Amino acid sequence: MRLTRLRDVFWFLPLVMALSAIVLAQVLVEVDRALADTTPGWEGGFFVRVGASGGRDLLGAIGGSMLAVAATSFSITISVLATASSTYGPRLVRNFMNDRGNQFVLGMFGATFLYALMVLRAITAGPTVDTTFVPDIAVNVAVGLAVVDVLVLVYFINHIASSIQVSTLSARVRSELDAVVAELYPDPAPDNAVAAPTPGGGTPVTATGSGFVIGIDETALLRTAREQGCLIAIEVRPGDHLVDGEVLARIHGIDGDDEATSGATDAIRDGIELGETRTPYQDIQFAVQQLTEMAVRALSPGTNDPYTAHNALNELAAGLVPLARRRAPDLGRTDDDGTVRLIVTRLPMQELLDDVFGAVRTYALDAPIAMTAAIMLARRIGVAAVDADVRDHVTLHLDRIDDALDRASDPVNAEFCRGEIAQARSSIGITHQQVDREGTV
Repeated sequence: MRLTRLRDVFWFLPLVMALSAIVLAQVLVEVDRALADTTPGWEGGFFVRVGASGGRDLLGAIGGSMLAVAATSFSITISVLATASSTYGPRLVRNFMNDRGNQFVLGMFGATFLYALMVLRAITAGPTVDTTFVPDIAVNVAVGLAVVDVLVLVYFINHIASSIQVSTLSARVRSELDAVVAELYPDPAPDNAVAAPTPGGGTPVTATGSGFVIGIDETALLRTAREQGCLIAIEVRPGDHLVDGEVLARIHGIDGDDEATSGATDAIRDGIELGETRTPYQDIQFAVQQLTEMAVRALSPGTNDPYTAHNALNELAAGLVPLARRRAPDLGRTDDDGTVRLIVTRLPMQELLDDVFGAVRTYALDAPIAMTAAIMLARRIGVAAVDADVRDHVTLHLDRIDDALDRASDPVNAEFCRGEIAQARSSIGITHQQVDREGTV
């Protein structure tokens, strides 16, 4: 779980590439030493011998230029981050920081610089040929890396230009939403998923620090509960903010066994990870809020871009409609013997709908393009929903939007949106009447 989130660390891939470059330089220098008397010199070809002075000049030029290009590329990235943060919201900054393309480009430039520096230090020039050493293979590889870096620079310019496009940003966030839906709401459900009991009491396990819940290792907690012969009921969800001393979970079934309780408590604290910022890996609400924020910011007077809001709402439909087609998950988890050992938490879809439609109802009243996209989103979810509670909640939000249209400044647009709402209600009702008659619900 922690290794997966290393992609959010901007320096990880560049660090790996830098260390690899240092190792490669040392290996090639040693190869050159071993083949010092046998390596041919193909003048004018891809492999050339440039001598000690030429090797130093060549490596110095490559290393210096790569460092300058890396600094320029980093400045461009920071500029794009500032623009994205002010335009699309600070939550989307992490999409640039964990972008593998950006990490690879800066890592490549830094690695080439370090490679040239390590090879440069291996060149020695003595008064005779026997005391002069030039790692010709390593120098030629440095030239090859410089050629690759030119291609990487062209790629970076294209990549950074496309990465700030609205469609690219929203599609990337939607892919994160798809991933978290697949992880937390799998279809079919896990074999050990059953309806959760409702035990009372229990021994509370409290947090020992403050922060956001960014990950829950349910597999490890289930294993701990089986080993200790207890039931663990998780009381927090990824995305929740906790302060020191608040309850993480409760332990049932081992009252009076201090050793087992202590072991389970430590395992729970290890299995529920806290961090300073939210991530979308297990936090479905965070992914939904990112797309909702894109829509809301696009509707602000300073931006006034309803088409961006329309695009963000369409991406929300692509992520939420598949979730609506799945029934509310069972929250109990059993061991191999069929005994319920773990009670997990999942965010009800109704809360996700509240986040989306509450914001749209507030900010999109005078933006018919965005409002019709929101009504279409409600229609798609309502038609696809297999749970009656979700359908009823969608209808409730359509009613609230209908009521809010009384405050719209343009009565013509308000009347048009009401027509769309009526069609959405009709589609939801007709679709599920047909399903009920077929006996599939």
